[in-house]
Amino acid sequence: MTTTEPPASGDATAQGDPSAVGQLMQGDPAQHLRTPVFRTLVVGWTLANVADSLLTLLMAVWVADLTGSAALGGVTFALLGLPALASPFLGHLADRVSRRRMLVFAYVVGALGLVPLFWVTRPDQVWVIFASTLVYSAVAYVTGACQSGILKDLLPDEALGHANGRLSMIDQVFRVALPIFGAAVYALVGVVPLVVAAIAGFVGAAVVFCLVRVTESRFEDEPGESYLAATTAGFRHLFGTQPLGRMTWNAVIVFASVGLVNAVVFAVLDGLGVPAAWLGPLTVLQGVAGFVAGAVTPRLMARFGRPRVYAVGILASGVALVPLMFSWVIPAVAGQALLGFGVTAAIIAWVTERQVRTPERLQGRVAAAGHLVNNLPGTVVTAIGAGLLAFVDYRVLVLANAVVVIGAGLVALRLRGAAAGAGADRDR
Repeated sequence: MTTTEPPASGDATAQGDPSAVGQLMQGDPAQHLRTPVFRTLVVGWTLANVADSLLTLLMAVWVADLTGSAALGGVTFALLGLPALASPFLGHLADRVSRRRMLVFAYVVGALGLVPLFWVTRPDQVWVIFASTLVYSAVAYVTGACQSGILKDLLPDEALGHANGRLSMIDQVFRVALPIFGAAVYALVGVVPLVVAAIAGFVGAAVVFCLVRVTESRFEDEPGESYLAATTAGFRHLFGTQPLGRMTWNAVIVFASVGLVNAVVFAVLDGLGVPAAWLGPLTVLQGVAGFVAGAVTPRLMARFGRPRVYAVGILASGVALVPLMFSWVIPAVAGQALLGFGVTAAIIAWVTERQVRTPERLQGRVAAAGHLVNNLPGTVVTAIGAGLLAFVDYRVLVLANAVVVIGAGLVALRLRGAAAGAGADRDR
């Protein structure tokens, strides 16, 4: 295939006004986010976000209620993460075809995959929920594989941080609102209206991406490259490009270790002397802090650079874990806000670094590799932590987590020098 390079300022053809595009290139990079094309894309991704977030928790709750088995509800959670194993193949596909059309196809399939849920009424039909859960959760991985490349094609590098911050803010709003809304609807009238809303979200997103036009880069085959080499190229780039590679290794360690706290969260709440129901409000608090991080992180990156913002975010996350070892309710609650802010800021900085350091032809594979290495280790460590809790005091696990995260943050502070030595550019 031939490679079509996108305009430096984004999709100028779609915007239709060269003078306006030239004006956007001057001044605040956030102005690139005010174009009709980007705003349309945000509408599409917002609808998809609603659809692929609305049923995430309720699928497991529905299974548990329908069968009376908490174990089968846990199986549903496991199925939500299973499509991560296919992410390298999805990333490779996203680099070979039109990412916009791939999203349309994925959202249509996601909507169709939810339709059989309308006929589920008995425990022996739980396999239908399992099948729908696999299709449903796979859509999020397709979005992850395609979104990065579309943003890279549409926006100049200096605007990518602002775009990631904006999308993170939207994600945090839904993280706060949808679980509360979904639980209320489910308790009052059941799951059917939520399934209808999720289908409508996917269909709406498909329509938006059918209508929007983006000048996309095209896949370029490497001479003599095998399918296996092409599929794993994202991992090689992710770990072999500096300072992105060092940031990625650091992130793998951090988010794997955080799995320990996820495994002992209820033991932590018990140690603080508060009921398990506090998990909901604390999650909301993390979401609000994450929303704030989405708003301010792009400007922090412009001032201090992406590696430094990543490092400080990780350090803040480690410090936020310390109060969980003691019976300090107020510091622990404040720490959850700091944790939400720190993790979100670090992820935005890492994702932006990944996008800037990756050529258009690899965006899908590198994004998919990033999703896998930052999610799978944490899932494994959570399972291990749950087993260790039977033999080890939860405070020891929290301490280990805090030491690892703070240590990783201190190591990450050195990435600024590594970035400078590699000729890294900064967001301006």
